[in-house]
Amino acid sequence: MAKDEIVWGILGTSKINDKVVVPMHRAPKCRVKGIASRSPEKAREAAAKYGLAHAYDSYEALLADPEIDAVYIPLPNHIHMEWTIRSVEAGKHVLCEKPIGLDAQQAERLVAARDSSGRYIQEAFMVRTHPQWLKVRTLIEEGAIGELRAVTGGFTYYNADARDIRNQSELGGGGLLDIGCYPITMSRFVTGREPRRAVALMARDPSFEVDRLGSVILDFEGIQASFFYSTQIHAYQRMQFHGTKGRVEVEIPFNAPNDRPTRLLVSGQPGGRGDAEHWVEVPACDQYGVAAAVFAQAILNGTGQAIPLEDARANMRVIDAVFRSADSGAWENIEQG
Repeated sequence: MAKDEIVWGILGTSKINDKVVVPMHRAPKCRVKGIASRSPEKAREAAAKYGLAHAYDSYEALLADPEIDAVYIPLPNHIHMEWTIRSVEAGKHVLCEKPIGLDAQQAERLVAARDSSGRYIQEAFMVRTHPQWLKVRTLIEEGAIGELRAVTGGFTYYNADARDIRNQSELGGGGLLDIGCYPITMSRFVTGREPRRAVALMARDPSFEVDRLGSVILDFEGIQASFFYSTQIHAYQRMQFHGTKGRVEVEIPFNAPNDRPTRLLVSGQPGGRGDAEHWVEVPACDQYGVAAAVFAQAILNGTGQAIPLEDARANMRVIDAVFRSADSGAWENIEQG
């Protein structure tokens, strides 16, 4: 009898689970059975918090459960690759928090692990399946702003806590891997292209030694994307797409609310509107639940993923080039194919 749902396990008790676990459990074709921790007490506390049936006293115990079809991995960045590989080797599909690895070489190893295991691996960029971003791409493809020429944006927050894993270089911390990756993936998603080169400025925290501020330009051959990110600036996020006849601005591009509609500001549409501006509302949804449901449906149907692992590898190649440019002070070419 064919399966009609995907049974999930959560590998780790990260704080991001507060956003993910309940929407995942409620998503169509999804059921979260339990959560694992290296600390049995933490696993029990998390299972009770999220109303889950089972607490696993180790990651290995969860992976050994034959009822678990897929795992969500919210572990620190530096062990994403290790536990993704261990999960697919245990026969599980994997939805792993971004970044999928620390560099493109690690992403390449995950492609090999996927191919040898036959399991699905997907990077958890929840924004990629949010309806507001599908609407942005549709508007641009339909010519609502003419020919797209430039992408601009920013994503920032303030966090100077030395205990936070995002401020620990040995755990894969730093701003580019945490939030700078978002404007990169969404520029690639909306343009439907891969940038050929990148140039960047980057400032590192003198104590934490992680990048806390960066400015990046990506060359898409005819389209220029520029953005800044910071982990030590007041909170801000916005993305704009500028065309020959208008622009689209995404009001809350990355941390989209789940309790109210999201909005796109569209200006200068053809057909006599001139520079008129109007808001396009996209109905409220929970982007974490949507992403889980889309991934589960792909597994059940045996169809292609919304975010193929090759896309994650391509995004990591851009990130690698940004880091190289910050060190060299020059344009750096981005590996293609």
